[in-house]
Amino acid sequence: MQKKKLWRTERPQTEGTLQLTRTENSLRMESMKSARKAETGNPGSDLSEQIKAATKENHVRAENTQLMLSYQKGQITLRQYKVLLCSLYEIYKALEEELDRNSSHPAVAPIYFPQELARLEALERDLEHFFGPDWKKKVIVPAATHKYEQRLRKIGKQNPELLVAHAYTRYLGDLSGGQVLGKITQKSLGLSGKEGLSFFSFPGVSSPNRFKQLYRSRMNSVELSEREKAAVLEEAVSAFELNIQVFDDLQKMLSVTAETQSQIPAARLPSSPIMQFTAGLCVALATVGVGMFVF
Repeated sequence: MQKKKLWRTERPQTEGTLQLTRTENSLRMESMKSARKAETGNPGSDLSEQIKAATKENHVRAENTQLMLSYQKGQITLRQYKVLLCSLYEIYKALEEELDRNSSHPAVAPIYFPQELARLEALERDLEHFFGPDWKKKVIVPAATHKYEQRLRKIGKQNPELLVAHAYTRYLGDLSGGQVLGKITQKSLGLSGKEGLSFFSFPGVSSPNRFKQLYRSRMNSVELSEREKAAVLEEAVSAFELNIQVFDDLQKMLSVTAETQSQIPAARLPSSPIMQFTAGLCVALATVGVGMFVF
């Protein structure tokens, strides 16, 4: 019997609020317990703290890439945002399918929160908003997106414990900066309401700070050998390095797209904005063989 894909489960609603598999009371109680444990223990020995320390320099570098500086300045463009969504879709598809497939693995089970964290359906809604109902035919991603996707597939099959590093850096990053980046995107692109911004919304998480505390506690409870822990730390650093390459390479790809379009006679450019975007990306991909994006 095929295992049910929890990441894709339709979640019932009660009085307009998502019905979670874990009640707010249980989440609150568990996060309070984790806070008391953190106060009495040695934070430096926690896996979450070790990842934070190991990736500190990489984090700063990622924040200072041209693409993220554009976000910080409120200068994100529609073209940039569309490309990000396309790559995010492919990356999260791989990550969430591997987390689902390994949901009972001892290292994955404690940090498996599909109801609260899943991003794939939100990304599908955003892509449909910008590209239309046949958006899957229009999604184009650079080679490095496939490289990241393949990495996630590989560790999902061979070393599922390494998924912890990717899930932690991605989801907690999304929770930490999602609301701010969502507002910047909405203002920069002049979007009305929440359409096209589903990625930044976590309706299953009422308190991001409390949930992040719970998530760290769950991750710190994962039993790993010293060798496995070292591998997770190394994987977290690699994830950040991939992120940095993605930010830089996507910016290069977009620059090539803009330059190429400026050299093509206006009469030869497709009239549809989506077709212009796709045509430009095709040329860019032929010139720049790398590039992807990870939030």
